[in-house]
Amino acid sequence: MSLTLDIAATGMAAQELNVNTISNNIANMSTTGYKRQRAEFQDLMYQTIIPPGSTSSDTNTTVPSGIQQGLGVKTGSLYRIDQQGALEQTSNPYDLAINGNGYFQVQMPDGTTAYTRDGSFQLNQAGQLVTSSGYLVQPNITIPNNAVNVTINASGQVLVTIAGQQSPSNVGQIQTAVFPNDAGLNALGDNLFQVTDASGAAIVGNPAATGYGKLQQGFLESSNVDVVSEITTLIEAQRAYEMNSKVIQAGDQMLSTLTQLTV
Repeated sequence: MSLTLDIAATGMAAQELNVNTISNNIANMSTTGYKRQRAEFQDLMYQTIIPPGSTSSDTNTTVPSGIQQGLGVKTGSLYRIDQQGALEQTSNPYDLAINGNGYFQVQMPDGTTAYTRDGSFQLNQAGQLVTSSGYLVQPNITIPNNAVNVTINASGQVLVTIAGQQSPSNVGQIQTAVFPNDAGLNALGDNLFQVTDASGAAIVGNPAATGYGKLQQGFLESSNVDVVSEITTLIEAQRAYEMNSKVIQAGDQMLSTLTQLTV
């Protein structure tokens, strides 16, 4: 009977994590470039009482299914779904959205490179393109102080018109990175990700090239959270949590009955 309580407890713990994941998705529904996560579950190991296919008599008849008692559920992974978010126009020349595959490269204070889908960039005191936290976009892009117009095309070329000049000048090339397994990136917070063995090494290239998304200036990528879907999943998780709690209550009542019978 104690198995009933243990199994139901694993179900409650799994649904609690499921609700936490849904809560985080909803909380980030307005976060630029956020990718929603999905909790995936796996059954736990089984207690084998009679193995399937074992001999059941002296005439070598076999048990067709056997008896294997499941011991509950566990979280297999929190999978990040890299579906494209909607692009919202901002008209800010330093706001960039990636329409397709790829991540912007960001230089961290310790010299390492982080990656982001958040293209809400600004200029620092030196005219360099930086994130909202002040981290340099890589490769480094510097906009001249006397620039009167900045154009960033779909392939990442940064074209600047200087006061008194007719033709724009190319002051840099924004490059993006793709990965063999985006879901394997390590989330650092602040809309930043880090390479891991699971993600594979970054493959850097120019936007709009084969396998790389195009840049859109004056746009930002919205979160890909579908609120209606998340609320539906939340209700299902809540019901599953309640059902597991009912199982614990039923198991506790049965144990109480058994205790009374043995007294």
